[in-house]
Amino acid sequence: MNINADPVPDTFVRVAEVWVPKEGRLVHAKGDYVHSPAFAEASVAESFAKGEGLPGKVWESGKPIVLKEFDGSYFKRVEAATEAGLTSAVAIPVFAEDTLKAVLVLFCSADADHMGAIEVWEYMQERLTLVEGYYGSAKEFEAASQDMVFSHGQGLPGGVWSANTPILKRDIARLGSFMRSEQAAAAGFKIGLGLPIPTPDDNVVVLTLLSAPNTPIAHRFEIWDARPECVGATRQAQLIDGLCEREGALWAQQNPPVDPPMAHAWKGPIGQVLGTGLPYVQREGAGLPAGYTSMFALPIYREADLAYVVACYL
Repeated sequence: MNINADPVPDTFVRVAEVWVPKEGRLVHAKGDYVHSPAFAEASVAESFAKGEGLPGKVWESGKPIVLKEFDGSYFKRVEAATEAGLTSAVAIPVFAEDTLKAVLVLFCSADADHMGAIEVWEYMQERLTLVEGYYGSAKEFEAASQDMVFSHGQGLPGGVWSANTPILKRDIARLGSFMRSEQAAAAGFKIGLGLPIPTPDDNVVVLTLLSAPNTPIAHRFEIWDARPECVGATRQAQLIDGLCEREGALWAQQNPPVDPPMAHAWKGPIGQVLGTGLPYVQREGAGLPAGYTSMFALPIYREADLAYVVACYL
């Protein structure tokens, strides 16, 4: 298939950056700012104390934060973000037990054509309750989500809670496949990605990303299993699920089936996550699948051990 035959739609996520702790502050480690060089300049010079700015607030709270607008908030780079057309962000902490490894921040831009959803669900009174969400112009879906709760194993958030593993759900607009399928269909949502987010207080937190073809969260999704009991050794991972609407299957489907790909520490983008244990952002360069210009990857820990890597390609 010629992936350049049709225009590639802009993604819902426009900027990705990684902050790491150093000498009591969060400092800039990596970032993809191709759409906003001025915002890049403002970012690399910054650092954040605990509780300061969006990365520092996430460090302090110990859980993801969705910031739906920058004006009037604690966000420190408002002018540069506004000039870059960025309107909202989600910041995701990476904890190994109670140690903060890094913070991954994803920025979005919104207009009348941008459809996407980023939701944070937290355990309260024996169910998962929506604590924060950003939906772009998907107002009907947003309204339907406000009073939703999920029990253990119910829906995408409850399924992630039950399995304690990332889940990639396809065709969420199909009736019966998703608890908000009617509203998902109206918004054009097709793909749901649910992520368990470890917190230092061991509370259950699930992050969900919902993607529409016209403004997808990303163009390609991958879930890699890095648990030693599953892959036989540390610092390597096996691709266990993925989706790429532009290219079809992520690996050959044959009978008997071909073993899915393996990633090894320091080799390729996923290998960088395995080697460092940190989120990774890459703009162009070796290791990206054909037709993609950037990616971000999030490590997910179980206690002190790296368990999964979730990668999104833009």
